Amino acid sequence: MGGQNEQQSGIIFAVIAYILWGFLPLYWKLLNHIGAEEILANRVLWSLLFMLVLLFLSKKWSLFIKTIHGFAKNKKQLLALFIASILISINWFVYIWGVNTEQMVETSLGYYINPLVSVLLGVIFFKEKLSHAQIISFLLATIGVLIMTMSYGSFPWIAITLALTFGLYGMAKKLIKMDSAVGLALETMVMTPVAALYMWWFIGSENTLIAGGWGVSFLLIGAGAATAIPLLFFAKGAQRIPLSTLGFLQYIAPTIMLFLGIFVYHETFSKSDLLAFIFIWSALTIYSVSKSKIASNFEIKWRKEKSTHI
Repeated sequence: MGGQNEQQSGIIFAVIAYILWGFLPLYWKLLNHIGAEEILANRVLWSLLFMLVLLFLSKKWSLFIKTIHGFAKNKKQLLALFIASILISINWFVYIWGVNTEQMVETSLGYYINPLVSVLLGVIFFKEKLSHAQIISFLLATIGVLIMTMSYGSFPWIAITLALTFGLYGMAKKLIKMDSAVGLALETMVMTPVAALYMWWFIGSENTLIAGGWGVSFLLIGAGAATAIPLLFFAKGAQRIPLSTLGFLQYIAPTIMLFLGIFVYHETFSKSDLLAFIFIWSALTIYSVSKSKIASNFEIKWRKEKSTHI
């Protein structure tokens, strides 16, 4: 009974995280008169401050300091953290820029194809083998991207950049074994000097945080909480539910983004776009079902092995 309640709460946490991520473009739209690079700099700075306060209040400060000291012995983790920080910063920048330049449909595409890119990276770097269902998924997704490329007349670089950077970020995170809150604080800490230098040197007195009025300043400061809160809900959910369930739920966010782009901000969604998305949705359905079956078979096998040892 306790396990069932744990899983139910995990699903709720994960759903909340993905819903918040799905509606996050509404937040960035309130700041669309500000350059994406300035929004990113504020997002990094205020995310760090928010996480440091959170670590102190949740009594994880000693763990945070201990983790920093541990980098002296583990240079590989430090390098992985540095790479992860750069990748997530690029991802955040392209995401904000895509949303605020009326390209939310293509931005949502990036997060739709991200799981397939992650599997492809696993094949390339970790020599993982694909099932027949996964190969079909890749072929369908590739056709979808090609259709979109031909209909746009240009390569959908926003979608591909978002999918690649987040996929590579996931790979880097696999090498970083640490508490999720501590990890997020350290990732933002790595990029904070760059963000602070940009705001001081390149913007100076024209800094919107100072010159933009109380409302805009509040929104820029709130970017820290807007970044960290969904990640914390996600971490709580991921700890409690199977990856297969998490895999199905992750499409909530790009679906909300897609609907916002089409119905709220009236972005163009042509027949070619619809055809491309049909191929990609089909690929994701096949991929998710095959992944769910693998996870279910693994769980059944694990339970049988466990029962024989009792």
